[in-house]
Amino acid sequence: MSDAVLVLNAGSSSIKFAVYDAMAEARICDGFVEEIGDAPRFRARDAKGVVLADKPLPADTTHEGALAALLDWLKTGCAEHRMVAAGHRVVHGGARYTEPVLIDDDVLATLRKLIPLAPLHQPHPLAAIAALAKLNPGLPQVACFDTAFHHTQDRIATTFALPHALTDEGVRRYGFHGLSYEYIASVLPRVLGPDTAEGRVLVAHLGNGASLCAMRRRRSVATTMGFTVLDGLMMGSRCGAIDPGVILHLLQEKGMPADAVNELLYKKSGLLGVSGISDDMRVLLASSDPRAQEAVELFVYRILREMGSLVAALGGLDALIFTAGIGEHAAEIRRRVCAGAAWLGIDLDEKANAKNGACISESRVSAWVVPTDEEIVIARHTRSVLNASFPAPRLGEPLKVRAR
Repeated sequence: MSDAVLVLNAGSSSIKFAVYDAMAEARICDGFVEEIGDAPRFRARDAKGVVLADKPLPADTTHEGALAALLDWLKTGCAEHRMVAAGHRVVHGGARYTEPVLIDDDVLATLRKLIPLAPLHQPHPLAAIAALAKLNPGLPQVACFDTAFHHTQDRIATTFALPHALTDEGVRRYGFHGLSYEYIASVLPRVLGPDTAEGRVLVAHLGNGASLCAMRRRRSVATTMGFTVLDGLMMGSRCGAIDPGVILHLLQEKGMPADAVNELLYKKSGLLGVSGISDDMRVLLASSDPRAQEAVELFVYRILREMGSLVAALGGLDALIFTAGIGEHAAEIRRRVCAGAAWLGIDLDEKANAKNGACISESRVSAWVVPTDEEIVIARHTRSVLNASFPAPRLGEPLKVRAR
């Protein structure tokens, strides 16, 4: 029986999972429980995409029940592998957690205090951590943070023009999507070549949540998200950058309660709010409705505006990387972005772009499509934390995972 690491990404109505061989970093299987709270369904597949399980769960299945169903399935679906740890994607680590950490009661309590900074994301992995601890109390769990990658930014890049007292309390730019950016940074030498990889690279993580990250020497220099996941680009249902005066107007002139403003900014704005149709880019691109077209145009415009800012922070540009759902699959969005960024020296290869090719440019400043893999980053961090925390097993215990 070989050691394996369970990777979990818990959302409001779903739990995505993947299982990795802890030594070889090979993915064994993956899947999800979706539509929790409505019509929950469990699905798993092996590393080649062959479906191993596909079944409905009881309608009243909770997140804890979904985890229980997953653990039960792993006993047979991954019978030859022993789960030695679970790694979780946690959106916000605040100022305290700049690298992955073994979870205990103190860590969990600290992370709960950060829920107001990412109310759509932070509660769900914390609930999954608590549920898994109840279901399997002996299993070590590791938190891997989307904010950690951006702690390489200097103080000026992370500071708001506010009194120092607020900065000292942690009101600063944190940045998110760090696990995705960390993966992209790890493969840049192979994709771009060693010299360009260490240069001025702009990565566009474009999905339902979207942001840009400027990298130099494969480290974060600046990013579009800030104190919370609201800032920067227009997103599926989030507004992105907004004049703070608009918030004051909603509160003071419109008399909206704070909870209603929160709901508006996080769940009723962005592509959904502008189009009034959908937060799904595929739906909007296929629609002839003028509001859908306006939403798409605004999405691209905001990307181009923010690109200009980050290229200025880098002092130029050597390569542009598209990743995540929209970035990897929406050729039309990439076409529009590259056309708007032609002034930077990007010359799009239309045929390669239409085929979602790896390199989609014919210019010195290159453009690329690079699929992200946040799960393998979590698996690697989980193994490292486990080895550091449990360097040698006690007599009679099964061996823990070792470094490669």
